[in-house]
Amino acid sequence: METKQIEKAYVFRLYPTERQETLISKAIGCARFVYNYFLARRSKYYEETGTTLGYSKCNLELTLLKQSEGCLWLNEVDKFALQNSLRDLDTTFKNFFRERQKGNTKQGYPNFKKKHGNKQSYRTNLTNDNIKVDLENCRVKLPKLGWVNFRKNIKQTAFPTEIINATVRRSPSGKFFVAVACLDQVAALPEVGRLIGFDLGLKQFLIPSSGEPVENPQYFRKTEKLLARAQRRLSRMKKGSKNYLKQKVKVAKLHEKVSNQRQDFLHKQSTRLIRENQIICLEDLQVKNMVRNRKLAKSIQDAGWGEFKRMLMYKANWYGRTLVAIDKFFPSTKQCSHCGSINPMITLDMRTWQCPFCKTIHDRDRNAAANILKEGLRILAA
Repeated sequence: METKQIEKAYVFRLYPTERQETLISKAIGCARFVYNYFLARRSKYYEETGTTLGYSKCNLELTLLKQSEGCLWLNEVDKFALQNSLRDLDTTFKNFFRERQKGNTKQGYPNFKKKHGNKQSYRTNLTNDNIKVDLENCRVKLPKLGWVNFRKNIKQTAFPTEIINATVRRSPSGKFFVAVACLDQVAALPEVGRLIGFDLGLKQFLIPSSGEPVENPQYFRKTEKLLARAQRRLSRMKKGSKNYLKQKVKVAKLHEKVSNQRQDFLHKQSTRLIRENQIICLEDLQVKNMVRNRKLAKSIQDAGWGEFKRMLMYKANWYGRTLVAIDKFFPSTKQCSHCGSINPMITLDMRTWQCPFCKTIHDRDRNAAANILKEGLRILAA
């Protein structure tokens, strides 16, 4: 069976000791300090000279900064965490200048990282076997931390040997995770003769061209009242107090639960589609534009259409499936799947409609799914 080499990340929940928790917090804080320090340094340098500092010059300055009397504490953490912070800053600047050259003014100037922001992480690189994963004893070896215990997936019995790097993350709820990126071998799935086109919706998450639709679980909507109550309690507390910090963790845990439920649902649905179908056709939805509709924005974001498409794309590439994205301007809803005529009179509230030419009665979403499949097959045949 044909196999291909891919870059894949394995995520584990960490259970560090008190000393390791302190070192992780220090590494996150030092990485943030280096990012903000050199963001200010590069901005000032550009104002004075009209040119920018690159990664190499910043890295040389970082070495001198670590030797200075006021910043000796930077030596307590993993050096790769600081260097990768510089690389991230350099990438952000390159993206900013590239988009500005294209005339895209929406790409903003790099921002300073907040101490209590949602993204609390640092990345370290593999060198001299400083990163190891021991599945048998459920532990991972990380620079400066040593061996850290983690929770293992019961189904996982082997781990790739070619590790690239590891990213340690602290979630807003106070949990610790590590994502170990490595090179892995993935075997293509056996070929199947089934084709599918589907339309994405809000009441029903996925409406296929054939088969039963998948209901939208609406995890955020179901937890919305509980979240609102918890956030109201948080807003009444004195900011920075012990009760405020406790309630803040409770709110974060609710958001984390909703996110985990949605991710689990999307992974299961995308994997099922990839396993059961050889060719998958879907509409190339512009979610960023769609959420501008204030009446539907919350429901669209709760559905997770963009993440679902991303999962389908990389899984199709891994397992040898064909994914066809239909142009967003294709009239899948207004076109009759029976005779091909266009009915411009269809509105958003019309769930069923009759073709004025062939008199076929259509379910709105089923008709769109059938049209998406036909258009996808036409694109493949062209």
